[in-house]
Amino acid sequence: MISRLHVLVLQLAEQAGIPAGVFNVVPCSREKTPSVGEVLCTDPLVAKISFTGSTATGKILLKMAADTVKKASMELGGHAPFIVFDSADVDAAVSGAMASKFRNSGQTCVCSNRFLVQSGIHDRFMEKLSQAMDAELRVGHGLDPETTQGPLINSRAAEKVAQQVSDAVSRGATLLKGGKRLDGSFMEPTLLTGVTTDMLCMKEETFGPLLPVVRFNTEEEALAIANASHVGLAGYCYSQDVSQIWRVAEALEVGIVGVNEGLLSTAEATFGGVKQSGLGREGSKYGIEEYLEVKYMCFGNLKP
Repeated sequence: MISRLHVLVLQLAEQAGIPAGVFNVVPCSREKTPSVGEVLCTDPLVAKISFTGSTATGKILLKMAADTVKKASMELGGHAPFIVFDSADVDAAVSGAMASKFRNSGQTCVCSNRFLVQSGIHDRFMEKLSQAMDAELRVGHGLDPETTQGPLINSRAAEKVAQQVSDAVSRGATLLKGGKRLDGSFMEPTLLTGVTTDMLCMKEETFGPLLPVVRFNTEEEALAIANASHVGLAGYCYSQDVSQIWRVAEALEVGIVGVNEGLLSTAEATFGGVKQSGLGREGSKYGIEEYLEVKYMCFGNLKP
């Protein structure tokens, strides 16, 4: 399906006036993907590679591109923290959590994975979040207009989420909603509370509809938990304290921060992460500059 979409984009590009052969689509089978990727990364005619995918695969591509010192942009894994402070607007925080966690059934690189809620607001947040999940989430067929949650990308993805739920419950977390693996690659939207940092869902990226909540007491504690990851793509902060917002946004080790917003991607804004979430930026003027070279010219002895 993705290859068909790319072919349609190619046709639109040519209709827009881009000369044939400038923009190309190279479809291939899953089995041939590694060999095609190797050619693109090692051929000296290719000046730059841009990859969106897992951190593990990005590292492989970077190693192959190193032989020709090729420029590379990498948009890799994320493990976004979603921090709700006591001063937050609870309704806005719940709305943001629903949008950030459950769009595309939790399968985007900027979906929130680790929800950190301060003690003073924790119970109200959990109550309203639970109500929102009941009212808004429906698992089903994508052609059913009432469906909001479709399948995960494959059965392995669903199994990974189920394993994270099982691990959390075995370590003392409380299962408030969902938690069941359904037929095929479907997974119930799941809400966990009493989550601790030693659980798999706090260590591994979750590409699915699992919302684990950690209760915290101080700003320093929340930041320590949020930054305890080898990746840093996106982070979210809900607060009405402007001084706190600036402190937290600066301290979060991520490339993108949503402040009182659960949806943060837009074409005119830069997109990219720090740590092992990747290299370079997409979007805005910075995304264009990734495909340009800087040349310095020094003029001298130019006579009239």
